[in-house]
Amino acid sequence: MGLEERIRSKELVASVIGLGYVGLPLAVELAKAGIKTVGIDISKEKVDLVNSGKSYIGDVSSHDLGKLVKKSILRATDDFGAMSDVDTINICVPTPLRKTKDPDISYIVAAVKDIQKTLHPGQLIILESTTYPGTTEEVILPLLERTGLKIGSDFYLAFSPERVDPGNKEYTTKNIPKVVGGITPECTKLASMLYEATKIKTVPVSSTNVAESVKLLENTFRSVNIGLVNEISLMCHKMGINVWEVIDAAASKPFGFMPFYPGPGLGGHCIPIDPFYLSWKARMSGFEARFIELSGMINSEMPFHVVNRVSEALNEKKKCINGSNILIMGVSYKEGISDTRESPAYDIIKLLLQRGAEVAYYDTHISKLEDIEDIPGFEFSPENISKIDCAIVVTGHKDVDYDTLVKNCPLIFDSRNVLRGFEGKNIIRL
Repeated sequence: MGLEERIRSKELVASVIGLGYVGLPLAVELAKAGIKTVGIDISKEKVDLVNSGKSYIGDVSSHDLGKLVKKSILRATDDFGAMSDVDTINICVPTPLRKTKDPDISYIVAAVKDIQKTLHPGQLIILESTTYPGTTEEVILPLLERTGLKIGSDFYLAFSPERVDPGNKEYTTKNIPKVVGGITPECTKLASMLYEATKIKTVPVSSTNVAESVKLLENTFRSVNIGLVNEISLMCHKMGINVWEVIDAAASKPFGFMPFYPGPGLGGHCIPIDPFYLSWKARMSGFEARFIELSGMINSEMPFHVVNRVSEALNEKKKCINGSNILIMGVSYKEGISDTRESPAYDIIKLLLQRGAEVAYYDTHISKLEDIEDIPGFEFSPENISKIDCAIVVTGHKDVDYDTLVKNCPLIFDSRNVLRGFEGKNIIRL
């Protein structure tokens, strides 16, 4: 039975490399569709949690995961040799930036080298990790063809960018369309069939280069527009204008305007990183992506702006930031999740520490800060709040009693307009 027939009948074994925010939800959807699925990860801790039916990803319930594991339709392993027995492989590994803002695809290359060892005729490999245009065709394909197998006849290769939005209850892995571009038309067809077997809608495109560019355009669009509105907020502050009122009024226009909102900086794995993959590739082709670079510069400066505003506000109260008790409200990169990747809260905390502030944090989703030692959690109470010199709202929390915060905290810097509707001389807005 050929791969196409196995996908149609769901008589295949699928695998997902990387069981993080992208990989685990995908593995669960494949398994829910009745496809036997193997999750592969270098983390034994993640492997053990999956095999015990315990989810560590907010978008995957332990109830759903446990049922799939109990039925033996989903399992996890840290043995990459397991790929010798699978028909399809989805690569969902991290793609960070180097300190120089250049792409780091070392995790992709490492995964592909593991695939190399067990690649056999009839396998389909799909890269989902965000990367620069050309990665699939120029990096992955040559590595796989070193095995002597030929693309389009012996094995199949495609790119389909992940579009995960952690914490989004409306749009999930199940109902977000998948853009699919293969090295050959047959590669595109088979990759699309795999996703469609889980009832996920697909949008086929002409090549892997196009599919890779789609993801980068989506997040560059957001980065550039957030950079624009962040600059507008800085400008409005200088002119004494309420930027939030300006945006709300502009959003009343039923056409030609889409509201974006300023904030303390960009967070998450995608928007702060992906545009630099595009600008790097453009630079390699002799083109300077000036909008991308400028928006990145503006967005990365926002944590400095927040700390400077807080310092100015403390000075007006005859207090120095050195020795002041500062509370960070929210350290995840957005409300309602435990994901702290690229969160601006970390930059703000480090800047405050450099200036001698005493920092604590409050976030019901985060039990411990990574890479920053000795930052205590905060017990939310009127008495404790009154001892704080300034609270910085970095991320909103639905379970926070903001009325208590406003009544008891002498100074609040609201970087997200979370305190919309609250008034008081102790509230400062971005």
